[in-house]
Amino acid sequence: MKLRDLLKETNSDIEIKDITCDSRKVKEGSAFICINGNAGDGHDFAQQAVKSGAVAIICERDLKLKNQFIVKDARAAFAVMCANYFGNPADKLKLIGVTGTNGKTSVTYMLKNSLELLGHKTGLIGTINNLIGEKIIESTNTTPSAYELNKFFDMMVKEGCEYAVMEVSSHALDQKRVYNLNFEVAIFTNLTQDHLDYHKTMENYLMAKKKLFYMCKTAVVNADDKYYEELVKGLKCKILTYSAVKNDTTYSAKNITYKPTGVDYEIVSYGLISRVKMKIPGKFTVYNSIAAAICLIDLGFSVDDVTRTISSIKGVKGRAEIVPTDTDYTIIIDYAHTPDGLLNILSTFKDCPKNRLIAVFGCGGDRDKTKRPIMGEIAARNSDYVIVTSDNPRTEDPSLIIKDIVVNMKKTRTEYKIIENRIEAIKYAMQIAKKDDIIVLAGKGHETYQIIGKEKIHLDEREVIADILREKK
Repeated sequence: MKLRDLLKETNSDIEIKDITCDSRKVKEGSAFICINGNAGDGHDFAQQAVKSGAVAIICERDLKLKNQFIVKDARAAFAVMCANYFGNPADKLKLIGVTGTNGKTSVTYMLKNSLELLGHKTGLIGTINNLIGEKIIESTNTTPSAYELNKFFDMMVKEGCEYAVMEVSSHALDQKRVYNLNFEVAIFTNLTQDHLDYHKTMENYLMAKKKLFYMCKTAVVNADDKYYEELVKGLKCKILTYSAVKNDTTYSAKNITYKPTGVDYEIVSYGLISRVKMKIPGKFTVYNSIAAAICLIDLGFSVDDVTRTISSIKGVKGRAEIVPTDTDYTIIIDYAHTPDGLLNILSTFKDCPKNRLIAVFGCGGDRDKTKRPIMGEIAARNSDYVIVTSDNPRTEDPSLIIKDIVVNMKKTRTEYKIIENRIEAIKYAMQIAKKDDIIVLAGKGHETYQIIGKEKIHLDEREVIADILREKK
């Protein structure tokens, strides 16, 4: 493909065989895009890219190189080139984007499953994995790079997908991985503290999320979130709002009944009432499912079909997942790794009929440190007993992470125990569990690994639980 067909402002006849922003992936005939990122500046690797066979260098400043092409924004240029390289496959799909701190994975899975039950082949891009037709492709980022993203879209088109549902992270929006895409519907679930190691402030975090809503026809927005008004301010798209407490939104969830095994509620709008019966517990399930339902209704599906299909959906792996144990106590695995996420999962089971609620959790290393004491206090105030352990410590000392967590726990009267080894922590929770106790393992969710140092070590909590139960026999 000619460079001018990939990036029109170049007007160059150079033949391009591949494009990349990773100098390690450059091969003969590649175009190398110099992106200034967190891990390094691509401009510093341009010379090496030329030596490796790059025939065109796309950069933001003069590098004194042959066949360099200076652009104003290399990230935007890379996104455009990737789309053109794969034949702009996103234009052949109906895109649905979901952003927010919590709930993205659940909402995207609800949408994918509902659309397919309604007879429309759908691809999914997200945290757990990427689904293209019947193919399952492991996910490394919530939202992949512009190159991988367009590659996935191309595969979806070839597999006959009509819709593409995707989680859109704040990092992806800030780094223009989804630049120039057009979404039929964009959903905002909520905004709570996370990723401040990257965004620095909540305002920056919000502004990153807001970028998605300049790229969509319809915005479906949680009006109960405290950032709601700031998010919708100045938007030109159609705005549909939802709430579980207000009456002045486009859609409301009314007559909510919470049960340990699920939630029932009515979707109420102008002249519309329809009952939803979810098999997934928790207040967050009301918010996630009503957001998905509104999206489907806006796409033109009948309310009856939408509530029927939404109601038939079961839980997502690692999201309030009940682990089969054949014991007289219950174990829940959940991905909660933010203050709001931890509060949501613990409050879901706090008021359920039970003996004790036992929380097992830790916090990730090399990430926002300010949320650690907050999460410690949330765990202590919403559980009967807490076991503080390790999550993904990465390059930090796990004992120092735990030290940060327990600072605010000391303000409460809740008993807690520190067990740094996560497997031992789970084993201890199961050893002390009594009849009708509920154990919540928070933080890992769908993950089947633990990151210690820079190494990924296999750790699937389902397997850990099964091994412990076998040892008891």
